[in-house]
Amino acid sequence: MLKTFTKGGVHPAESKYSADSPIEKLPLPKTVSIPIAQHIGAPSKPLVKKGDKVKVGDVIAESAGFVSANIHSSVSGTVTKIDNVLDSTGYRKPCIIIDVEEDEWNKDIDRSTDLKKEISLMDKEIIQRINQAGIVGLGGATFPSHVKLSVPEGKKIDVLIINGVECEPYLTSDHRLMLEKAEEMLVGIQILMKALSVNRAIIGIENNKQDALEHLAGLIKNYPGIEVQALKVKYPQGGEKQLIKALINREVPSGGLPLDVGAVVHNVGTAYAVYEAIQKNKPLFERVVTVTGQSVKKPSNFMVRIGTPVADLIEAAGGLPEDAGKVINGGPMMGKALNSLDVPVIKGTSGILILPEKMAARKPESNCIRCAKCVSVCPQGLEPYLLNKLTQLEKNDILEKDGVMDCIECGSCAFTCPAGLPLLDYIRLGKSRVSRIIRSRKQ
Repeated sequence: MLKTFTKGGVHPAESKYSADSPIEKLPLPKTVSIPIAQHIGAPSKPLVKKGDKVKVGDVIAESAGFVSANIHSSVSGTVTKIDNVLDSTGYRKPCIIIDVEEDEWNKDIDRSTDLKKEISLMDKEIIQRINQAGIVGLGGATFPSHVKLSVPEGKKIDVLIINGVECEPYLTSDHRLMLEKAEEMLVGIQILMKALSVNRAIIGIENNKQDALEHLAGLIKNYPGIEVQALKVKYPQGGEKQLIKALINREVPSGGLPLDVGAVVHNVGTAYAVYEAIQKNKPLFERVVTVTGQSVKKPSNFMVRIGTPVADLIEAAGGLPEDAGKVINGGPMMGKALNSLDVPVIKGTSGILILPEKMAARKPESNCIRCAKCVSVCPQGLEPYLLNKLTQLEKNDILEKDGVMDCIECGSCAFTCPAGLPLLDYIRLGKSRVSRIIRSRKQ
């Protein structure tokens, strides 16, 4: 019997239209807008100014604290300005804007395609290099990877979990990486194991990716300590708490972290980026992005330079369909609608989904009938209908007590609600309010 998590979960249509589309390199844009805040934590501090010349891989903004990340130029050219640019949140944020000229790379980057398996760095050196390379979680959360690897005193990690689930409908960037960059990814996992001083790693992959399961199962014989585990298809299996429960049957406590149960979770894309950083001295300045949708002419997976306008990706996938009703940054469950196609791709951009108008419209809202469907599908065991109402009433103290900060924003509640209530929207609002209150207490 296939493993899975036990609380809640839903089964949205998979719609993996781009699963058979190999990764293509997207042509360079004319201009990139590289945000200085592409990660959880403090925004980076710009190191360049108008008129400066930069090469691919040069540091252009440095981390501003422990929980922060370096930003590197994804192109070579001239810095034209540092200005506020509309990003995927709908707000204007500081960006370093570069006019693209030649594609000249920093000389320290190894551009060869040879697989390099021997790991020469020690654990602390690995973590330092990952920090310097600006690597963050590429599953969407964008938590700086060096922070996850810096295990506090008193905590003991015994297993590394690699998230190859990609349970969000439509998205296939991780799937293609597992097929096309599997050995690099496996070396990256070995590097992460060395950094954490663990002897065991488990790659969790849902059973709808049989080609990836079989491919990796054949390769891991040459990589001691790495296992591949097939999982039952169920959303949101890619949530790190759900994945830990499914793979090693440990429950992360309320308000806790995976390291509280002896685990660290990294995405397959992050493992590949770690390989490139450690073995090729290549910082994180590009990533794989899925461009897809029911009406998209050419659903694709592109290797994209950070800062590239979303409009360029859509054009490369056949253009904006005539019946387009909504463009989403991410997938349909956790993604957020874009109000402009000029927003830049960032480190956390895993996909661009174009929904037809008939699928983009929200269902008409009606009164909550206390059917408890949202409760039954919540993977965190919360009561979404109640958190929704408490947010509207601004009962922040009760919201915190009732576990709003444990919500992983998976959208299962809104997906299943027969009344069409925007439960996730209100819960996100409630979380942001409670988060501000918690931060103010610590000041």
